[in-house]
Formats: sequence, structure tokens, C-alpha cells
Amino acid sequence: MAAGLAVASSSTSFPLGRNPNPNPNPFLRPNPIYLFSRKLNPSIRFTKKSLTTVCFVVDPRNVNSEKPEDNSEKDEVNKIEVVSSSVRVEERRARKKSERFTYLVAAVMSSLGITSMAVLAVYYRFSWQMEGGEIPYSEMIGTFALSVGAAVGMEFWARWAHEALWHASLWHMHESHHKPREGAFELNDVFAIMNAVPAIALLAYGFFHKGYFPGLCFGAGLGITVFGIAYMFVHDGLVHKRFPVGPIADVPYFRKVAAAHQLHHMEKFKGVPYGLFLGPKEVEDVGGHEALEMEINRRIKSSASRASGL
Repeated sequence: MAAGLAVASSSTSFPLGRNPNPNPNPFLRPNPIYLFSRKLNPSIRFTKKSLTTVCFVVDPRNVNSEKPEDNSEKDEVNKIEVVSSSVRVEERRARKKSERFTYLVAAVMSSLGITSMAVLAVYYRFSWQMEGGEIPYSEMIGTFALSVGAAVGMEFWARWAHEALWHASLWHMHESHHKPREGAFELNDVFAIMNAVPAIALLAYGFFHKGYFPGLCFGAGLGITVFGIAYMFVHDGLVHKRFPVGPIADVPYFRKVAAAHQLHHMEKFKGVPYGLFLGPKEVEDVGGHEALEMEINRRIKSSASRASGL
């Protein structure tokens, strides 16, 4: 920074005086010296002293004349960060797509396999029962009645187990369902296998034995199987979007079920609802009707925006 230097010299008279009667004793008060009036003390003599004033003049042309920093390196770093971020987003999107496809294949294979086996088991069991010419109406009615009862009862069983077991002693397994999933599967999927074991056992016993009681067992296994398939499509497909469910998403009651289960993951009402298909009623019982409607509207808007984006 450059600056000009100017020196100005001026002569100013100011009084300097001496005491005409000096007192050798320093502890005694000396006579006063009057600096402003010559008449008051004629012994005062005036001398001239030269005062020098120094002025700094700043050249405005040199203010902020430093060269700006070279931002080329920063721009290059920003470009690299943007490119790497986009690459990570694409990789995450591809990974999610692969995970959804893997789970879709597993869901379709298991659903088709279990459904086809259940249908064939029902067909062959009743065809064997009617071989003698006499139709066992009571056994058939009991089988279908227990199928419906088991399917409905599984909702209450799942609701109780969800609250009393999964969110309690088995939380170390169920916790994976409340965290971001890494991979196509999660530890919580073990519960689906655990529920499938008694269903397969009941179906097998009822299939290979004749009689009223085996018919009831067969009906119970069939009801558990139907509930499991419906649960997978609504819970895993519609709510958590682990695979596409097609027109199921447009069914008003299923949309309401999905919204209620989403409130469970948001923990707005201390975890309620713990059930799935009767989840909307649980939310309304605790005064969450308004929150349920807001979530339904949010899901409708989100679905419409995705459809318009396509």
C-alpha cells in the first residue's frame, strides 16, 4: 500500500517562564508561573518553538488493490464433489433396484409355490374324501370355517406378538425392521418363516389323514397360509415397497391400512397400531383419526407425483 508523506512546519509562540526567585528547598511551594498573561507576570519571557506536523496521505488507487484469489482450484474441487455425489446416488439407486428385484423374485416364488400347494392340497383332500360316494359335509364346513377363523385369528395373534414379543424380548430381531435396510432381506424376515412352520405342519397332517379333526387342522393351516400371503403383499409390498403390488395400491381400505402402519413406524401414538389389517381401527381408538387422514392424503399425493413423473 503506497502513501504520500507531507511535512508542514509552523511557528507558534507559547510562553516559557522561570521563577525569578528560585527556592532551593524543593519541599517549599514555588511561586506560580503564569503562562497566559504577560501583564500578570512581567518576568515571563516568550520564545518561539518550531512544531512539526506529519500527515499521511493514502492513495485511494491502491486500496483493495490485492489480486483476487484464484478460485480455479475450489471450482475443480466442487466439480469433483458433485460428480462423486452423483455417482453415489446412481450406485444407491442401482443397489435399491437390485434389492427390490431380488425380493420380488423371492416373494413371487414363495407365493406361487405356497398358493399352488395349498390349492392342490385342498383339491386332492376333498377328492379323496368323496371317493366313497358320501360327501362329508360337516368335515368340509369345518375345514372352510376354520380357514376363515384362522386367517382372522392371525391378525389378533400378530397384533399381540408384535407388541408383547417383537417390541419386547425379541426386539433385537425386530429392530432391523425399524432401521434402514441394507440388502434385500432383514433379520425380521425370520418371523415369517417361524409362522410358516406351524402352517406347513397343520396342512401336512390334515392332508395325509382323514377325519373331522384332521380336516380342522388342514383348515387352520390353510387360514394361516392365506393370512401370510396377504400380509406379505400389503405389509412388504404396499407399505414398505419392497416389491410392486400393482392395483392393490389403489384399493381404498388397503391404502388406509398402509397409512396406519406408517404411523406405527413414526411412533406418534406410542407404537399404535400393532396390528396390520385392523390397524386403522386401533389408530382411531386412540384419537388418531386426523393423523390417519393426513397420512392417507400424503400417500395419495406421493403416488400421484410418482405417476406424473413417469
